[in-house]
Amino acid sequence: SASSSVRLCFYKENLLCPVCCDVFQNPVVLSCSHSFCQACLQRWWASKRIRQCPFCKTVSSSRTPPVNLVLKNLCEAFLLERDQGALARSELLCSLHTERFKLFCLDHQQPVCVVCRDSRVHTGHNFRPIDEAAQDHRQELRESLKPLQDKLRVLHQVKIKFGQTVVHLRNQALCTHKQIEVEFKKLHLFLQAEEEARKAALRAEMKQKGGMIQRQIEGLNTEIAALSDRIQAIETEMRAEDVSFLQNYKTTVARVQRPLPDEPRLSSGSLIDQAKHLGNLSFSVWDKMKEVVSYTPVILDPNTAFPELILSEDLTSVRWGNRQNHPENPERLGNYSCVLGSEGFDSGTHSWDVAVGNNTYWVVGVIADSSQRRRDVDSGLWRIGYFNNEYRSDSLSNPVTPLRVRTKIHRIRVHLDWDKGRLSFSNAETNERIHTFTHTFTDKLFPYFNTWDTCPLQILPVGVATVQQHVKTGGK
Repeated sequence: SASSSVRLCFYKENLLCPVCCDVFQNPVVLSCSHSFCQACLQRWWASKRIRQCPFCKTVSSSRTPPVNLVLKNLCEAFLLERDQGALARSELLCSLHTERFKLFCLDHQQPVCVVCRDSRVHTGHNFRPIDEAAQDHRQELRESLKPLQDKLRVLHQVKIKFGQTVVHLRNQALCTHKQIEVEFKKLHLFLQAEEEARKAALRAEMKQKGGMIQRQIEGLNTEIAALSDRIQAIETEMRAEDVSFLQNYKTTVARVQRPLPDEPRLSSGSLIDQAKHLGNLSFSVWDKMKEVVSYTPVILDPNTAFPELILSEDLTSVRWGNRQNHPENPERLGNYSCVLGSEGFDSGTHSWDVAVGNNTYWVVGVIADSSQRRRDVDSGLWRIGYFNNEYRSDSLSNPVTPLRVRTKIHRIRVHLDWDKGRLSFSNAETNERIHTFTHTFTDKLFPYFNTWDTCPLQILPVGVATVQQHVKTGGK
């Protein structure tokens, strides 16, 4: 082709060594900008006394000129293209008859020349012109390539979703980290306040008891001073002249026989009550902490939440809101606007209260783990709800049934007795029973919540003492 001819002329003019007239091999460049094969230049210089450029006779200042990398790369590319072109030309000819391939044997699925067509090897075979066979096979490959292209597009989409999931993971970790800090800050503040209160009580006891002993010491100092003066006076009388001593003897004896003060003793409880301050210290602090901490029997799992459900930071309430960009992880139940509890139950009894307030569309209940895995909610779901100003119950074995409720429900209690196969719902404010499902449960059950209202459903906390009582009675 014309472009190949132009490229060949360019190569002949620029890629040939002036010494050997062949394509450059490891070309080096002199200060005069002329290039030569390194071996050709060294052989040229070996026969000369002065290192001159073979082309322009300029004296070279360097014994080892630098390699011309650009020219070297061009030469290597040219040689590679030349070799590949020669190989391609050789492949276009029949190796047996040195004829161009013009036909395609449909039986052997290979190109052949006109001589091969008439040979015994291809007797009775079907042939097509090369161009028609190539067109047909290209079309077949295009059809075969479509599933691969479709799969490639799917994989690219999955990769994008995985990348979005990584971003979601980072956001989850950041939010969780912040919430952990908030919760522990509350505990730290409580512990710091409790520590300071106990230190203050210790300081107060130290001040009170230390002051009492100090007052006793001050009384002792007064008595010691009076007794010292008395002893000194007696000793002075004893050192007097005999006549003077005897004249004052009765007075001195009376002074000696004057009653002595009682010896003071420490009163009971004078020392620090260390047992009061240190005895079961951690337990006492923990026991007091129960007054300021609460326990929520069900924690919502954000990984199961429908994208338009908004969960509170402590994962105890849910409401309807703007759609969020959540990954399509297996835990989410497709198009169901629900969220599940983080813990499932497969034994024992469990209760939780849900404040529904003025929510106009809410559903609470339990769902089987197998239904969650199959993303088939209706196959294992027991629930009651409120919508269209009506209370209803619903399960696989009991279709939607209206419920009679005497007073509006603001707080509903869910009680699950897994072992006895009973799921009960009642008004937590009046203890009025609303509905009970009976079923032989065989699967793990997860708390289920559904709402289409911006008014939140709030899972209410219980006191720690209630949790302890629940554990003692066999709940899990």
